[in-house]
Amino acid sequence: MTMQSKGILLTVLGVLCVVPDSLFVRLIAADPLTIAFWRLLNSAVLIALGLYLWRGTAPFRAVLSTGWAGVVFGAGTGLSGALFVLAVAHTSVANVVFIIAAMPVFAMIFSRLFLAEPISRRMLLTIAAVAFGLGIIAYGSGQTQGASITGDLMALGVSALFAAGLTAARRVRNVPMVAMVPMAYVVVAAALLPFAAPFSVAAADIPFLAAHAGFIALSSIFLALGPRFITSAEVSLLVLIESVCAPLLVWGVLGEDPGPWAILGGAVVLGALFASNLYVLMRRRGRA
Repeated sequence: MTMQSKGILLTVLGVLCVVPDSLFVRLIAADPLTIAFWRLLNSAVLIALGLYLWRGTAPFRAVLSTGWAGVVFGAGTGLSGALFVLAVAHTSVANVVFIIAAMPVFAMIFSRLFLAEPISRRMLLTIAAVAFGLGIIAYGSGQTQGASITGDLMALGVSALFAAGLTAARRVRNVPMVAMVPMAYVVVAAALLPFAAPFSVAAADIPFLAAHAGFIALSSIFLALGPRFITSAEVSLLVLIESVCAPLLVWGVLGEDPGPWAILGGAVVLGALFASNLYVLMRRRGRA
């Protein structure tokens, strides 16, 4: 197996593991802050344990030396993990995943503001198309059952926070940041504890909590390893799989109809991102 094939396989596995994330939020009968608390804490334990068994304490010591870049990455990762649950609780799953798919646009903007990277014509066209798609989704939120502007704004916050974390991580590219994820999750879970009711979860939902954490942990590990062997354009294309599969999974299992406006807006967002990244990928292969 070539390095590229290995990277694609690991990335696809990571994306597929995150597909059921929103479904678990729907299935667990507890308030959103309680679900967020357990999602973060359980995932943190599993990720930290896996890293420790694999490489000992070295990954944790490495990320602690990254300074403010590590702090921003941790804050973006931890807060977006909690806000994701709140977003799913307040709007449709389709709206959430389509809006979060706009994360590369925030990453472009933050890279320009904080890393002084230029924004090409392709990027400007992508930003404009994605903004148009998000506008369609927002318009439909007032007309689709189960969708709301409040939840949409939370999803937009998830996208912006995670993009900010990834942008900060680019300042310390030589340090794998996966070890920062469980530390950030523990801090945010501790902050949520006074507002959550951890022991109010019914016994029947405990397997869902365990499975939820397991999928998040596996996704975090696979997505930390896979992108090391493929280009960012390839990663961006593969991540779109989750944006398509997650609403379909919730629709199939729970009958949650995303509505025509979410489908239309999502198609515009995903189509713009797909075309943009495919263009970059084809140009790089042409040069090679």
